[in-house]
Amino acid sequence: MGSDIDAAAGRLGTNGGRSARTLADLDAHPLPIFSRAEVLRRLEASLEAGSPVVAAGSSCGLVAKSAEAGGADLIIVYSTGISRLRGLPTTIFGEPNDMSLAMAPEILNVVESTPVICGVEASDPHYARLSGLLDKVVAAGYSGIINFPTVTLLEPGTRQREAREGLGFGFARELELVRKARAAEVFTMSYVFLPDEAAAMTAAGVDCIVAHVGGTTGGMDGFRASSIDDAIQRVNGMLAAARDERPDVLVLAHGGALDTPAAVEQLYRRTDAQGFVGASSVERIPIEVAVSTAVRDFKQLTSKRTSVLNRSHSKEF
Repeated sequence: MGSDIDAAAGRLGTNGGRSARTLADLDAHPLPIFSRAEVLRRLEASLEAGSPVVAAGSSCGLVAKSAEAGGADLIIVYSTGISRLRGLPTTIFGEPNDMSLAMAPEILNVVESTPVICGVEASDPHYARLSGLLDKVVAAGYSGIINFPTVTLLEPGTRQREAREGLGFGFARELELVRKARAAEVFTMSYVFLPDEAAAMTAAGVDCIVAHVGGTTGGMDGFRASSIDDAIQRVNGMLAAARDERPDVLVLAHGGALDTPAAVEQLYRRTDAQGFVGASSVERIPIEVAVSTAVRDFKQLTSKRTSVLNRSHSKEF
């Protein structure tokens, strides 16, 4: 009994992905640490070759290694990925910055030549000095930052959002983190949910806007999401606001009904987005599908020995 899993495993085993690496292969390469200019050149080369930018959320070594084998342009490390890998819905918990920093050795240990981006929470009160937080991110070996967890998850005008803003731990602090990263020549990405957030982040100098249209649907623990038409409309609004501010800004999209390649194909047909950021779409849903399919395929095989073992002569203790 064959399956797509058999075919995929065969392709990987015969160097069907980007590389079939051994420990010796990895040892022959330096750690995948890139300057901002190098990251931008790599992304521009991918776009010039006619390929959209794909950033893969990868919160463990196996997912990062597999994402690179599939051709990911960027690998993004999120603290929330740990909740996904524990079989839970995507959840913010613990100390996100410390968790992201702690994951760097595991990810960088198995990634050969792909920039790895760190999810950074600018509003973390444990890091009152953003420059110190940025220094730690760079020292850990990351090649860029993305504002996650982000205060933009909270609707403007809500009590939680207003409280954060009033304490100085709001969106302005995320803008400041981007400015500091740009001054340090660190590659920057930013999630935004609204057109005015997209415009503000672009004005702050962010390299890459990620139009976020909500928690990803699909799989065992997906969020409820609006329609693909709504997602497309929202992406177009954020994209227009960003490009009005700076026409050369890179714009990717993430979340909501954009959960499968077929859905993202619609994104490319109906917007000018240059790529996609997958988190649950990379490190949760594919694992759920692959593992359940593999076990189901094994379970459906027929064994020659189908009778129950005869235990009548077994010695009892």
